[in-house]
Amino acid sequence: MTDTGSHNPAQSVNASSPSPTSGWARVTNQVIVRVTGPGTNQFLQGQFSQHLDEVVTGHSPRAAASNPKGRAYCLTRLVRAGDDVLMTLDSGLADTILKQLRKYLMLFRGTSADLLESGRVYGILGTDGTSLAADGLEQPGDTRAVENGYLVRVEPTADGTQRFELWQTQDGNNTLKPEHEIPLADWLASEIEAGVPSLTDTTLESYVPQMLNWHRLGGVHFKKGCYTGQEIIARMHFLGQLKKSLYRLSIDNSETAPKPGTRILSGERAVGDVVNAIRYTDGHVELLAVIRHDAASGDLSIEDSGAILNPRPLPYSVPEREDQASPDT
Repeated sequence: MTDTGSHNPAQSVNASSPSPTSGWARVTNQVIVRVTGPGTNQFLQGQFSQHLDEVVTGHSPRAAASNPKGRAYCLTRLVRAGDDVLMTLDSGLADTILKQLRKYLMLFRGTSADLLESGRVYGILGTDGTSLAADGLEQPGDTRAVENGYLVRVEPTADGTQRFELWQTQDGNNTLKPEHEIPLADWLASEIEAGVPSLTDTTLESYVPQMLNWHRLGGVHFKKGCYTGQEIIARMHFLGQLKKSLYRLSIDNSETAPKPGTRILSGERAVGDVVNAIRYTDGHVELLAVIRHDAASGDLSIEDSGAILNPRPLPYSVPEREDQASPDT
């Protein structure tokens, strides 16, 4: 199949219920950025929470960029492409993120970070919808160079559905089978089911990466040297100061999904915020929310609508939640 970059007109705002376990989606809300030049590693090392020694051929870890107060404005994955590094950005936030990064990039003569005009991102559930071989891609972040791009294994859903991303860096055959295309909403739902958050213009610079479980997704390297926001991020980790983190929850039935930033209540007290949410075709909603540990086990509801929230499992553990008695200061 040769992709021309056209958008599937049949995309749905609601995710399918039950969730598909195979198929692929055009992840049209993501763009690819290429960082290239002699200062690539030094620049990224000074701005992202990942150690660039870990960004190697065959392994593509997640990373976050934060402001000096340790609040994340970029959540991404870093893929090694020769001497260059690729990352994905939300298309609606790309200009804002690149403007922030270029404040530091200007210190590295001959190094640039630009949108890859030919770049395309595809999300893949299972292995039925593509002839791309997933052999050897055993853990999240495992990567293989394929024709016209890179195939990356990403985190499975809580129900165990395998997931991959195909980063197509140039036009050409991507071997995805047309009959297996699924709506973007189904891929976004799988991100929530896998406990992988994304930022919006509402939640930009609202959370330290650990509050988004980013360290549990391999996106924070606590032994690397200094980078922007590192002091606060490291202090939260080493002093055990993480008092809130990302939870997966559901609403039995709702006309709409709550917007990012919507407050979550315990009684009349605000104890958290919605990060991402999606409605399914059967009317139920799943969401990711940052919630105080000392309130997460109680009765929770959505502000305004009063919708009751039900806990849902994540596919990974968050040991910091074991002590839920300490108030958040």
